[in-house]
Amino acid sequence: FSIYQGRSDTERLRTAVVQAFLLIFIVCMGLYGVVYLGLETILAFLQVPTEVYPLIRQYLLVVFSGLLATFLYNFFACLLRALGNSLTPLLFLGISAVLNVVLDLVLVLVVPWGVGGAALATVIAQFASGLGITLYTLLLRKDLRPHLADLRWNVSILREIGSLSLLTCMQQSVMNFGILMVQGLVNRFGPVIMAAFAAAVKIDSFAYMPVQDFGNAFSTFVAQNYGARQYGRIREGIQKAVRLILVFCLAVSVFVLFWARPLMLIFVQPQETATIAAGVTYLRIEGTCYWGIGCLFLLYGLYRAIKRPAMSLILTVISLGTRVALAGPVGVRGIWISIPIGWLLADGAGLLYYRRHRNTLLSDL
Repeated sequence: FSIYQGRSDTERLRTAVVQAFLLIFIVCMGLYGVVYLGLETILAFLQVPTEVYPLIRQYLLVVFSGLLATFLYNFFACLLRALGNSLTPLLFLGISAVLNVVLDLVLVLVVPWGVGGAALATVIAQFASGLGITLYTLLLRKDLRPHLADLRWNVSILREIGSLSLLTCMQQSVMNFGILMVQGLVNRFGPVIMAAFAAAVKIDSFAYMPVQDFGNAFSTFVAQNYGARQYGRIREGIQKAVRLILVFCLAVSVFVLFWARPLMLIFVQPQETATIAAGVTYLRIEGTCYWGIGCLFLLYGLYRAIKRPAMSLILTVISLGTRVALAGPVGVRGIWISIPIGWLLADGAGLLYYRRHRNTLLSDL
C-alpha cells in the first residue's frame, strides 16, 4: 500500500486494498476452524500444568472469538498508517484499551465471571476498535471504497500481494511459533516461573512496544520513498532512525534496570518473593539489550519495505531459533539469556547483508 501511495497510483491502491481484504478475510475464517478444532492440541503443545488447565482452556475458548475483530483493526490500521495517518489507529487503540480495563473491572470484580470475564472484556474491546476503525475508513476515505470491478479477483495484483506478504506471514508465524516454544520450555519449571515470565513479558512488551511501532512507521517511510524512487531520503532516514532507536532504547533500559522490582510489583503480590526474584532477573537481562530488539525492528521494517521479505523471515528464524536452541538444554537463566543473544545475532546478520548489498538494494537495478 505504501509503495502505491509513493507512486500516487490511487486506482491500483484501491484495487489492492479490496483484493488484500478478501484474501485475509478468507484466511481469518480458516483460522477460526483451526484454533477451535485444534484447541486441545494447542494446550498439549504448551505443556500447560494440570492445575491451571481448565482456566486457560476457558480463556482461549472465549478470546479466540476475537480473531475477526483483530483482523479488522490490524488491516485498516495498517492501511491508514501506510497512507501516512498514524493518529487514527492510535486513537481507536486507546479507546479499546480503556474499554478493556473498565470491562475487566466489571466482568471480573463486579459480576464476577473470573477468567472468562477477562477474556470477554478483551473480545468486546477488540470488536469496538475493529468495527470502529472499519467504519471510519469507509466513511471518510471515499477514494478507497471498492468499485464493482474491484470485487473480481485480479491475478496480477494478487501475485504482487502474495510475493510481498507470503514470506511476511511466514515471518509472523515463525515468530509466534517460537514464542510458544519458549513458553512451553518455561512451563516445565512450574507455576512460579510461569507467573514470573508472564508478568515480566508484559513489562518487556511495554518497554519495547514503542520501538516496534517505530519500526512499522519506518517501514512506511521507506516504502513510500521506495515507490517514489527517493533512495537518498531512505539512506538519510536509516541513519537518523538508528540514532533515535539507540537513544530511546538506552533510556528505557536504564529505567527498567533500576525499576525492575517496582515494575514486577504491579503484577505480582509482594509476598510472592520467588516470583518477583525470577522476574527481576529476567528484566535485568533483557533490559540491558533493548537496543538489540530496537535495531531488529528497524531491519524488519527496512527489508519489508524494499521488497526483501525473505530477509525479514531469515532474521526471525535466526533470532527465535537461537532462543530455542540455547534455551533447551539449560535452566531458567539460560532461557532468559538466550533471548537477547538471538536479537544480537539477527542484528549482525541483517547489518552484514545490508552492507554487502546496499548499492543494489536501493537503486533502480
